[in-house]
Parts: sequence; structure tokens; C-alpha cells
Amino acid sequence: MLTQQIRTVHVVTLGCSKNVVDSEVLAGTLAQAGLALSPSAEGADALVINTCGFIEAAKEESVNTILEALELKKAGQVRCVVVAGCLAARYGEELQRELPELDLVVGTEQYSTIARFLSPDPKYTLLGERVLSTPSHYAYVKISEGCDHPCSFCAIPLMRGKHRSRPIEQIEQEVRQLVSRGVREIILIGQDTTYYGYDLYRKRTIADLLHRLLDIEGVEWLRLLYAYPSHFPLEVLDVMRERSNMCRYLDLPLQHCSTDILRSMRRGITRRATEELLDTIRNRVPGIALRTTFIVGYPTESEQHFEELCRFVEQQRFDRMGVFTYSHEEGTYAEILGDLIPPEVKIERQRILMELQRDISLERNTALVGKTLRAVVDEVLPNGEYRCRTEADAPEVDCELYVTATTPLQPGDFIQAQITDAAEYDLFGTAVSPVHYLQPCSD
Repeated sequence: MLTQQIRTVHVVTLGCSKNVVDSEVLAGTLAQAGLALSPSAEGADALVINTCGFIEAAKEESVNTILEALELKKAGQVRCVVVAGCLAARYGEELQRELPELDLVVGTEQYSTIARFLSPDPKYTLLGERVLSTPSHYAYVKISEGCDHPCSFCAIPLMRGKHRSRPIEQIEQEVRQLVSRGVREIILIGQDTTYYGYDLYRKRTIADLLHRLLDIEGVEWLRLLYAYPSHFPLEVLDVMRERSNMCRYLDLPLQHCSTDILRSMRRGITRRATEELLDTIRNRVPGIALRTTFIVGYPTESEQHFEELCRFVEQQRFDRMGVFTYSHEEGTYAEILGDLIPPEVKIERQRILMELQRDISLERNTALVGKTLRAVVDEVLPNGEYRCRTEADAPEVDCELYVTATTPLQPGDFIQAQITDAAEYDLFGTAVSPVHYLQPCSD
């Protein structure tokens, strides 16, 4: 129990877009509990740190942030430090034992618990409306939590539990509320979005969900992230091909291409099946933008396996790609394999693969010069330009389009942009035919 009344709270968000949503829901709950939200630690009575514990680098960042917060508390600049999220779910007891000056340590989605602890009026325990931390024209919507896949390298099930889908009606209601507030791009997220609905309806119903959300007036773009390649529901491709406001974009984390490595990773797919899936996706949705991620330095990855991965990337020529070095995580199936690849080898493999992708990205972007693409304005820049994104680009992780315009634009405007130049990870263009969406629409 706190001995001093808390009036203002600053929420620190670390990690992925799932954590962004959790922090936004938490912020709404705290506001509902009568607490004021502070944009920074300065002037806040309490700090809530929503941690990430996915890989070693994320854990290190979370721990450093916690230690910095405790230094502020020691100096009397804040009164209370709460640690929540994935790191707390996984290492809660250890954190409380090693850092007794922490006021509260809780896991994921403990919104009401945190509100009751901080609020001067504990009767407020209901979830409040999300406080968006993204630009007002786009928002992430979490359609499920947890994961049932047994991937050998992944600690997500240890932190977030089994797969749990949200009912379609609940998701639809949230999207309608977001659209009424001016949101125009909805980005669906989950640990595995393509597994959506199986626990509730005994079948994968992600395509049904997409249709329901695409029918909502005001949804200009609907984007799907975190699809799983094994047992991919092909009906999703029909939705992408047939519905104009469904982004022809797919985030499909493959993690590797070698059948040997995929089997050790317990991914439930082979190289041949992966290539067949990629061919099917591209054939059924012409022009689709494919984003993927790979892990290098997995314990059983030989030089031959890595060379195979490099050739695969050169052959497939993905539109967007990220590369992570393997993080050895206790409690995972791969823990027994050890961490056999030296860190410097992992980093070198990451560098080589990203250099390959850089050349591919430049080639793909250069091919767009002279074309006119639909884009959304994300930010008005001080130099008079506008930072935008095309349908092929998700926020923060993909390419950006820098545009000049003869008439003023605002964030959330959808425009037609003629591409005039290209770099490895940036496009440049001129706006033509701006379409403004400045006022929230009613549903």
C-alpha cells in the first residue's frame, strides 16, 4: 500500500506493437481511475514500465530502464516505480528479490491491478477507453493473445501463455470506436494472427474477421501483421485480392529457409513448402508486398545453412526484411542445444544478409520511380516536406516516402504520390490529388 497519494503517472513502453496496445489500454484504465497521465518522467509521481523480455537485448534494455527509474526514485524525483509486462511475467520473483525498492511487479495485461494500486479511489477498476500513443490516424488492434506454437527459440508462451482469441464482436466494436475517433488505418496484431478464432470457433476465422472489419465505413486501410507460415489460411489471400481497402501487404516471419534448421526450430514447415506458399501468395495476390524476418546464428546453423539462406533471400527478393541474431533463452526448447555460435559470427551473418537485402530493396524501390502510388501522410516535417507511407509499408519498420506538395497536407490525409527518386529504404515523390480525412466520421 502506498503511503503517499499518486496523482500523475508516466507510462514507459518497451518492445513490440503488442506492448504499445497494452500501454494504451493501461493509460486509459489509469485515466478512468482518476490519475493524470504525464508525457514524461519529469513531474510524474509514478512510473510504470511496460517491459519486453523477448530476447537478450530487449531484456537488457528493460533492466537498464528499471534501474534508471529507481535512480529517479532514490533522488526523490518520483515516488513510485511499477514494473509490468513480459519481463515481469517471466522474472517477477527475481526482480522483486533483487530490487526490493520496486513498489509493484506484475505481468502482462494487469491493468486493473496497477490502477487499484496507484489510484486514490480504488473503486475505479473498469477498463477505460484506450489512450492512443500512435499518430491519431492509425492504431494497432490486438486480436489475440499468447501462442500455441512450439517454436524452439521463442519464450513468448512462457510470458503470455496459450493462444486466446478475442470475440469478433468485441474486435469490431473496438474498431468502430477507433474509426469514430478519426483512425483510418487499422493494423491487426497478435502472436499469430492467422491462427485467430481456432480456440473460439474451432476453425481459423481470420478471413471472416477481415471481411467484418473491412465493411466498417471509414476503414481506409486494414493491414495484417504477424502471420504464421505453417498451415497458412489461403482464404486470406482472396480477401486481399478482392477488397480495395485491404492492404496488399503481408508480414510473414519465416525465420529460416533450411529444412534442417526449420525442423530444429519446430516451425512445422519445410523449405519446399515455404517456397510453394510464397509462390501461391504471389500468384493469387499480384503485386503483394511481402515482409519477412530471419534469425541467424541459431545453434545448429552451419556455414552451409547460412549460405543456403543467403541464396534463398537472393532468389525470393522480399520487399521488406529484418534480420535478428539468435538469442539463447532459458526455458525454451532450444536451451538444451547451447549457444554455440560466437556473437561476432552472428553479427557478421546479420550484416551480410542485410547487405544483400539493401541491394534488393534499392532495386525494388528504383523500379517504382515514375509510378503513382496511394500513400498516407504520417507527419508534417519542418522543412515543408511530408513523411508518408505507401500500402507496402507498415509504420516504423518499413520504408518511408518523403513528399512535396503544392497544397498543405495533414497527418491522416490519403494522397496519390508520383515517385521521383528512390534510396535503399526511402522513396521520394510529389503529391497529386490529395484526399483529406480530417474529421472523425460517425458510424
